[in-house]
Parts: sequence; C-alpha cells; structure tokens
Amino acid sequence: MGRRDGNAMSRRQALRLAGTGLGLAVLGAGAWGCAPEEEVGDPGGGATTPGGDKGGDTFTTPPPGTAPKPLWQQNAANDDLAGMHSLAVIGDTVVVSGDPLVGRDVVTGKERWSRPGITVPGARLIIGGGTLYLASAEYDGDVVGIDPATGKETWRSRLGKEYEQPRPIAADDRHVYVLAGILEEDFSTPTNVIAAIDTTSGKIAWREQRDKGTEEYGITAAVVGERLAYTDFRENVTVRDTTTGRQLWTKKIGRSNHRRFAVHEDLMIVADGQRLRAFALAAGTERWSLATEEFSAFNDPQVLDGVLYASDSVRGMWAVHPGTGKKLWHNEDLLETAAEAWQFTKVGGTLYGATEHDKDGGVHAFDAATGKLRWTYNDKTGAIQQWYVVGAGKRLAVMHAKRLYALPAV
Repeated sequence: MGRRDGNAMSRRQALRLAGTGLGLAVLGAGAWGCAPEEEVGDPGGGATTPGGDKGGDTFTTPPPGTAPKPLWQQNAANDDLAGMHSLAVIGDTVVVSGDPLVGRDVVTGKERWSRPGITVPGARLIIGGGTLYLASAEYDGDVVGIDPATGKETWRSRLGKEYEQPRPIAADDRHVYVLAGILEEDFSTPTNVIAAIDTTSGKIAWREQRDKGTEEYGITAAVVGERLAYTDFRENVTVRDTTTGRQLWTKKIGRSNHRRFAVHEDLMIVADGQRLRAFALAAGTERWSLATEEFSAFNDPQVLDGVLYASDSVRGMWAVHPGTGKKLWHNEDLLETAAEAWQFTKVGGTLYGATEHDKDGGVHAFDAATGKLRWTYNDKTGAIQQWYVVGAGKRLAVMHAKRLYALPAV
C-alpha cells in the first residue's frame, strides 16, 4: 500500500472508508500490508534497568528513537472490565482493578497491600479527596472507601435497601456520586437514581430519579467545581448541580460517548463522530466545534496542561486549544508507524498514548509540541488487549493484559 498514485486507494483513504463501512467491499486480503516492525524494549525480569539503583529510584532514559525498558514488571489481576478506570496512581501507590485489589509502590513495584474480595468484578477506581471509593463485594448496597496507601477501609455508607447495587461514578472532597437501580417488586430495575453521599457523615446529600428509559450502565462522569457532568450509552450529555442534584440541562449528541470526555475551565468537550464539540457547563450552549477529516471520527479527548489532545479513527493525532477549538497541530504521518491511541498522559514535553486492541501497539511517546512520534514501547507478548498508561511522577504506570510495568518518563 505504498503507492499514492491515482489508480490505487491509499491506506488512509481505505481506513476512512472502513470507518463508515464503505471500505469493506474494496479491501482485498492483501490490501493492508505491514510496516517494518519497530525496535522496542523487552519487558525483562529484573527490578530495574541499567542506570537504576536496586529500588528503581534513579534511572537513565535511552536516546531519542529508542523505546525504554521497564524499571520493573509485576503480574496484575486486571479483568479488563473497568475500562479507563482500571488503572490508577494515587500518591506513590499504583492500583489495578481486579481481585485481589492490590496496591504497589510505584518506585519499586513491591506490594504494599492486598485486599481479596473487597469489591465487585469490573469495579471502577473512583478517587476523591485522596480516598478510593468502590462498590462492596457483598452486593449489600454498601459503598466503601479505602486508604490507597494502606488498603484499609476508612469509610462505608449505604444508599438504601430499595436500591440495586449502587456503583460510584465520580467523587470529590464533599461527595461520592453513585448510580443505582430502583428495585420493583419483581426485582427488576426499570428506573434508576443518581445520588450524592456525604463523604464526612456517610448520609445521602441528595437523590434524584433519572428520566425513565435511561440506562444504569455506560456512564462516564466528572466533577468540575459545582457541576457534575456525565454521558451515557443513549447519547445523552447531562449536567447537574453538585450541591442540590438539580438537573441543569441535558441534550442529545450523535454518538454514544461512554468512555471519556474532557473538561476545561467552564467547558465540557465530547467526541461526537466527526466533530469535537464544546458545551458550556452552566447552560449547555455550544461554544465551538471542530471537524476531522471526511470518513473519519474523533476518539475520546483529554486536556493535559492546558492543551486538548485526541486521536482519530485513521490514526491522526490532534492538539487543540480547549477554550477556542483552534487547531494547534494535526499529525497525519502516523498511519504506518503508530496504532490508534485512546488514553493519554503527559510528562514534561512528552505526550504518552496507550493503544487499544492491536498486537503492534503499546505506549507511544509523542513530542507534545509537534505530535511527532518518538518511540513505541511494546512488550512483545502478542496479546491484543488494550493498553493503559498513567503518569506517576518521573515514571509511567503501564498495564497490558495481566502485566503491570513502570517505564521511565524523563
């Protein structure tokens, strides 16, 4: 697919068409070809890499164009059910959603604590005010809070017996926000509520029934000051007042947006098919919209250090001013070199992106100022599960399948 003449469809054009279903009829068995495999670091079995001490506290990074080797590697009980909330770094502790729930020292990889049977399968790691909130594994309606440094339970509350298994969706210093089905006599849950539980007293601060027909799952939420914003499988965007629970506004968008959206100052920014759209948190008015290329769609955006970053379905990378929607750069040169990134973190002048289901993916390192690809780390296992990356000071916490790594980030 190296040809770019008028008689051959480029790989980028084919990917755009495939994203709409049009390309399936024109792609033959040999149409995709393979780019040369990039040299990447092996996971290795030691606790540190050359240049690091026994605790992994100091290290050197490889020259430009060369992927680093892990500072340490450990097994993880990741069940891949919690999506972007599967991996979290709180202080100097890295936690993976799974059973047992384990906290590890981000510098050495050593286990600090382990809690089997503490939460339900696929529990999201929801953090607020330094506490990790989880749905109880007892399916008793309790929500528990644990200290991420020690793994000890520090808080517990219950929404009420008339509700089916509350699940935390967001938290801040004052409240943990939960979603729960309202139990009928036949134990069905045709309606559900969203509620705020006071993190000091454990009492319900407010409880609001959602519109009939809204689903309990596929919710992504974020707290921004006095606003609780969330999206769902049914293509709704909704904002509530965090003090009263009053719904301020809700509107439909054109695509299910259940994994991530971005927030910046007074804006909520969502990927809506071919467009990024920014809504005012206070009133829901659309402030700006940015379109991607024809036959492609934006993936989930993130705002890091005042810049919005997003990939698209034809492996383009975008940097955008989040307040105005002005394009800062758009790198279209990644088609042969970089799998599609879905989750980002930034350390210094480097933007790191974790890819989805691609055996040749991994963690990409981009120049944050230009979008140029610097290197890709792949563990060479061939596993196609999605990757996760979270910044941890001078390190990256990286997860792939049931392996947890630390990579140098400086």
